[in-house]
Amino acid sequence: MKSALPVLNRRLLGVAAACALAVGYGSSPSLAATPKDTLVVVTQMDDIITMDPGEAFEISAGEIMGNAYDRLVRYDVNDPSKLVADVATKWSVSADGKTYSFELRPGVKFASGNALTAEDVVYSLQRAVLLDKTPAFILTQFGFSKDNVKDKIKQTGPLTLTIETDKAYAPTFVYNCLTANVASIVDKKLLLTKESGGDMAYGWLKTNYAGSGPLKLREWRANEIVVLERNDNYYGDKSKPVRVIYQHIKEAATQRLLLEKGDADIARNLQPQDLAAIASNKDIKTTSTPKGTVWYFSLNQKNPNLAKPEVREAFKWLVDYAAIGDTMIKNVGIVHQNFLPVGLLGASTENPYKLDVNKAKALLAKAGLPNGFKVTMDMRTTQPIQGITEAFQQTAKRAGIDIEILPGDGKQTLTKYRARTHDIYIGAWGADYWDPHTNADTFSRNPDNTDAAKSKPLAWRNAWDIPELTKQADAAVLERDGTKRRTMYDKMQADFRKDSPFVMLGQQIETAAYRSNLQGLQIGSTSDSTYMFKVIK
Repeated sequence: MKSALPVLNRRLLGVAAACALAVGYGSSPSLAATPKDTLVVVTQMDDIITMDPGEAFEISAGEIMGNAYDRLVRYDVNDPSKLVADVATKWSVSADGKTYSFELRPGVKFASGNALTAEDVVYSLQRAVLLDKTPAFILTQFGFSKDNVKDKIKQTGPLTLTIETDKAYAPTFVYNCLTANVASIVDKKLLLTKESGGDMAYGWLKTNYAGSGPLKLREWRANEIVVLERNDNYYGDKSKPVRVIYQHIKEAATQRLLLEKGDADIARNLQPQDLAAIASNKDIKTTSTPKGTVWYFSLNQKNPNLAKPEVREAFKWLVDYAAIGDTMIKNVGIVHQNFLPVGLLGASTENPYKLDVNKAKALLAKAGLPNGFKVTMDMRTTQPIQGITEAFQQTAKRAGIDIEILPGDGKQTLTKYRARTHDIYIGAWGADYWDPHTNADTFSRNPDNTDAAKSKPLAWRNAWDIPELTKQADAAVLERDGTKRRTMYDKMQADFRKDSPFVMLGQQIETAAYRSNLQGLQIGSTSDSTYMFKVIK
């Protein structure tokens, strides 16, 4: 997308962007306040790869999608177990549990001015399946394929459509999947004019916009800035701010400086020491929400040393969970050793592991590695990831494991991880929709462990071949009795804790700090439910 903004001012450690942007938009260039109609958010967003909702699968991109694109339904931010209407006003499922019908609200328009109809919804869902990018599995798990999707997702009228699944899944699971970013509705008429070689405008939409949400994308410059503007065609209450500017600021201390000086309205990645420092500042407030995001590191089973069961278990006894909880994630997370975050159906709160170097050494000796071994660990250079990695490097050394840390930005580390060419990877995983299968499907399910597999969940990325656990996950998602389903997930988590190559570290409590002249800021449980368009300045 061609830049329409001025070159950012690099003074004040290269971060006085709000001032420069104020000049660019015709506002007074004050270093003490951001423009009155503009919300300036400083955040770490070096993980964004694309702005196409059919491909976007990163945490930072998720928030942009949630503010810029509509879906059939969303979940209630105040109670994620409840669904609320978005473009769809009525929905139902057939008696056999396989056909879902939707009726759309009339008069909805895209930002382009084109009318939003059932044809656009059908095209959007079909397009996501046909593109077959990383998040497509959220839809293809219902039996959709390139060969059958046009028969299974069909328009039945100007404002009605049906979706036919291959099995009778738990209805809440199906509906929750339709709240995901990959189910965002795109402007078919606009995209048809942007196609190149029948690519469904894939090349164009990477850096452009074709939605109907309350905010529209004006500009994205990777690792620099995202600019959203009010969509005056939005069917609901119009965005409170005229524009929202996300500025990539890597260092938490710099984010704090900008917030304190008034050059930013919201800081998203402050660390425990920063939050403690601003606690007495009357001009700054904070808001927190437990997120459907877990921190973990994982061991690639293609590495013969890491593939030994005893080594997998030894790693779980080499983490100083107490120190992590008391320092590195204090006020921004809790220690959590399970793949389901607290808040989702069936989430376990069992935390059986603690730092025990002697136990780890005994396990390594049993694995035939009494003197340890050397291994690499890919790390995104953000906090608390970096702090946790460096701390773990030290405790692992005490057991003879020599870890070489390979730093990189989000895009670099994710690309290597997705190609499963890492040894150890440390990162975060955010729920794509508010149902336990969102995490069970990626941590404890791997239907095809070959390099050419179509489905590539986290278990696949770490070459963990788990036919029995996969069967458990497949059975749980079909169970329509909530109590029975909860029990099934509890067992899966127990089996996972014992044998998996994943070391689960904690669950994020996202804390945002903001200037006291803001109202209505609420952090969502998932990345796509933090709605900046509702914030009043």
